Amino acid sequence: MIDWDRVAQLREEVGPEDFAEVVDLFLEEVDGVTARLALAPDGSRLRDDLHFLKGSALNLGFDAFSRLCQEGERAAARGSTPDLAALLRCYAVSREAFVSALATRAVA
Repeated sequence: MIDWDRVAQLREEVGPEDFAEVVDLFLEEVDGVTARLALAPDGSRLRDDLHFLKGSALNLGFDAFSRLCQEGERAAARGSTPDLAALLRCYAVSREAFVSALATRAVA
């Protein structure tokens, strides 16, 4: 679900002093987009939203979530409706796992 090697790599790239800020910014931005998708998805920007979420997820090691975002982005590009409920559930579970485990991991 979470690629902890990627998380450690990101921490090394941004530095330990800026890592918490990067995590907070990631969660804030992704929380905003996922909240919008949960309440009122906009078909005209769905593909862009999913592309943004995919990139953000990859940067912070949210592997399962990034795969669902990629599948959703492809579906939206074909004119199909992606399974947003599954995508949003995956994010919620991934976020919880990430936040709860971050403090106990060496990357924290």
